[in-house]
Amino acid sequence: MAMAWVIRSGRHGERDQWALDNSVSGGGWRELPDLNPYTTREDVAKIVGTSWPAATAGRQNNYTGQLWALRSRIKQGDLLVMPLKTTKQIALGRITSGYEYLADEAEPDRRHVVRVDWTRTDLPRSAVKQDLLFTLGSAMSIFAPSKNNAVARLEHLLRFGTDPGNAALTGVTPKGAALSPATDVAGQTDVDEPELAADIEEVALDQITARIAEEFAGHDLATLVTAILTAEGFLCTQSPPGPDGGVDITAGRGPLGLDSPRLLAQVKSGSQIGSPVVTQLHGVMTTHGADQGLLVAWGGLTKPARDALKNQHLRVRVWEASDVVDAVLRIYDRLPEAVRARLPLRRVWMLADGGL
Repeated sequence: MAMAWVIRSGRHGERDQWALDNSVSGGGWRELPDLNPYTTREDVAKIVGTSWPAATAGRQNNYTGQLWALRSRIKQGDLLVMPLKTTKQIALGRITSGYEYLADEAEPDRRHVVRVDWTRTDLPRSAVKQDLLFTLGSAMSIFAPSKNNAVARLEHLLRFGTDPGNAALTGVTPKGAALSPATDVAGQTDVDEPELAADIEEVALDQITARIAEEFAGHDLATLVTAILTAEGFLCTQSPPGPDGGVDITAGRGPLGLDSPRLLAQVKSGSQIGSPVVTQLHGVMTTHGADQGLLVAWGGLTKPARDALKNQHLRVRVWEASDVVDAVLRIYDRLPEAVRARLPLRRVWMLADGGL
């Protein structure tokens, strides 16, 4: 039966673009040789013990589970998910061949891979419901999400770009999807319980994103963006709900808001937006004599929309969901009390070495 797998491309996404460009996923594990000769989990456990002799037994078992999955459990036809640190989006594809060791690859961090046919490379995280995002937020590099109908929902995301949610699929298992957490030949399920090792930072950002989507839906998202721009020193005028002629917010510097840079913002809180919205923004910027434009695309941009913006980096900035969250975190203490009451956040310090 086909399974779903998550493979990360480095702690900071350093292999994200390389993986997409070369139709692969994996890498890392630079300490290890070619795993092809190691045909059992016990064999992999021995090479892990040799490579990381000072690691605890629990960490060695964790590494063994991930590497055995990469070496033998991930099969052609399985679904592959790669959360992208660099773009804060999600790539999805289908495994075309199992484990390979790229011996001729000069970079040791790019040798342990599987081949992937990438179907989607820019799925916005806002398209995925929070419970599934939590599952995908494991700190492990390789694991198999399975709870809350994860496999069926990921298949739906691969095909349609939308998450139907767990409730809609309760009791429904599509053809080829696993009914329960997959178990390898040794009875190990340590890479099938990602909730046990969540990436705390990523989970927190996903929760904040979900709260903003809930609290600031529709026209209220323009209200939040207005508050952010005001905190950044702009004098803003927000259009009322209803037809706005392509202008949700006008903003400028100075006591009257007439000093440069004069900015127009268009705010879209729904699904991915297409190139007509980009064309409209360019038009109203010219009509109103704006120096800069801000396009807030909570659900992301289609490829034609991105292409239409390629040469506009000095005039138009795009904020997708993750950019709105980053802006909120940057100026949170300067947001109006009414906004902070709807989005209560608390700063927490923790060790950065993964000790938790």
